[in-house]
Amino acid sequence: MPRVIPESEFAALLRVIARHPGGISISGILARADVTAAKRTVQRRIDVLLQSGHIKAEGEGRARRYLVAPTEVDKWQTHVEEDAGIRFSKEALAIRAEVKRPYERRTPVGYKDAFLDDYHPNQTFYLDTALRIELAAVGGVGASQLPAGTYIRKVMDRLLIDLSWNSSRLEGNTYSILETQRLLQLGEASEGKHSAEAQMLLNHKAAIELLADQADEIGFNHYTLCNLHALLADNLMVDPEMCGRIRERSVGIGGSVYYPPEGHLRIKERFDQFLIKAEAIEDPFEQAFFAMVHLPYLQAFEDVNKRVSRLAANIPLVRHNLCPLSFADVPQGDYLNAIIGVYELNRIEYLREVFVWAYKRSAMRYSAIRETLGEPDPFRLQHRTVIQQCVRSIVQSANGSASTQRAINQASQAFQGDDCERFREVIQIELRSLHEGNIARYRLRPKEFAAWQEQSSAAG
Repeated sequence: MPRVIPESEFAALLRVIARHPGGISISGILARADVTAAKRTVQRRIDVLLQSGHIKAEGEGRARRYLVAPTEVDKWQTHVEEDAGIRFSKEALAIRAEVKRPYERRTPVGYKDAFLDDYHPNQTFYLDTALRIELAAVGGVGASQLPAGTYIRKVMDRLLIDLSWNSSRLEGNTYSILETQRLLQLGEASEGKHSAEAQMLLNHKAAIELLADQADEIGFNHYTLCNLHALLADNLMVDPEMCGRIRERSVGIGGSVYYPPEGHLRIKERFDQFLIKAEAIEDPFEQAFFAMVHLPYLQAFEDVNKRVSRLAANIPLVRHNLCPLSFADVPQGDYLNAIIGVYELNRIEYLREVFVWAYKRSAMRYSAIRETLGEPDPFRLQHRTVIQQCVRSIVQSANGSASTQRAINQASQAFQGDDCERFREVIQIELRSLHEGNIARYRLRPKEFAAWQEQSSAAG
């Protein structure tokens, strides 16, 4: 039989089958929320696709599974990626379908205290154990024992552009990534763009710098969250005095039937409760996702709440030296619909799948960046202060090789076993590598270095 080009009614069915390279059964097809036709109708369409050669079948009876034909795989895999970007579960697709219903057919809802009250840190989990382990595996960079912020500072140049652009893009900002790079690195705003777009990007840069510069101090507390808001909202608020302040006025949510809480005292009480619970969460990924769920839901500030939540999600990642979350390639529609699913339904499955996909995407990106930058010596990073102090002391004393060895031996007493020998080796390498072009990193002056060089030459 000649091949038949499938009409639009077959396209959705082909996309469903294409998402399952190992094949999918008729019951599996019917279980998907985006398949609404009756079983008999679906079976008839499958028969047409089989006859036309677009799909093939394997197995018999209940074990029968359907696959996209080999000649069609590339074509329909492309359609799958263009159509969804993220392969959502049945639960997530059901939430998406619900929040995409016409506005007038959705029931208005208000803030529910129980949504936050029923969450108990380290007992309740939005991310199950397997998922938290998986994210730790893809997000770890081997720097968990180093001071907070070590890793973010290493990838800072890339992160400033990636996170600023992607977070702003999710708000509808029309700057391209190249225009963002010129703005953040050269201060060149693009012609024809609204000034608020440039301000939004520059505000993100300032907020990310706060996370990096104060990595050992940031947390889920008033200081961090309010200052993140103040930086992200700078020059963008109708009332500038509300930057960094808990709101006192009512706010609405565009495109949603959700009504956030009202009353300054109630909002502040809920915000305080959020901070207590967020800070108590031990797992960094659970903590990050908790912030993405509850900060927008509360709407603690008059505006810019989602932006605050995206930056706040990076707080535990920065503190634990994990790959940051840049929201690279996250579809704007899916992100916004998933947030509305939290607002209107208190359902987290859709947003969770966006979060997990986004984090894996970011981790892949920064894994590639690590390869281009090279890996630092973890021992030198962890003990850089002691190493710098020892080298500076030896050079400033300028007392010859015997005194140098005594100083190294004395300083190495703070280490044990192999670390002791490693420390001695590092100091010797650092001393041999000293020259006028790098002495500033040890806070040495040219005269001190010259005196040490002269003494070393005389001893040699």
